[in-house]
Amino acid sequence: MREHLVPRVGTKILVPFILVFALYVQFHGDFGPGGGFQAGVIFAAGIILYTMVFGLGEGRRVVAPRALLTLVPLGVLIYAGVGVVCMLFGGEFLDYSALAHDPRHGQELGILLVELGVGTTVAAVMITIFFAFAGRGE
Repeated sequence: MREHLVPRVGTKILVPFILVFALYVQFHGDFGPGGGFQAGVIFAAGIILYTMVFGLGEGRRVVAPRALLTLVPLGVLIYAGVGVVCMLFGGEFLDYSALAHDPRHGQELGILLVELGVGTTVAAVMITIFFAFAGRGE
């Protein structure tokens, strides 16, 4: 345990910044470069770094595989649900203008929700794939 002190301390310092940056990319994606896919990959990279340094058991303790199996379809449901709600409000599938009284506000809300769904699914799938391949030797 003591022979890997520097990577462990460095990881404990870096991972919170990586996760906060992922949130920044997620919620700033409709104003500039970024969005759900990029944020999901960055978030997964932070968890994967933590798992690589502290071990697979510790990584699975931090992000339970059962939670990942819930988050993957949840993100897809958020994405599809926004489209269905748009249709229920009189628009077409993913026509965000129908989501609010002002079409511009509807566009902003729709993009935010869709990108949240994409980010959730991408992060959960990337972490699930990593856990599957990392656990093959066990």
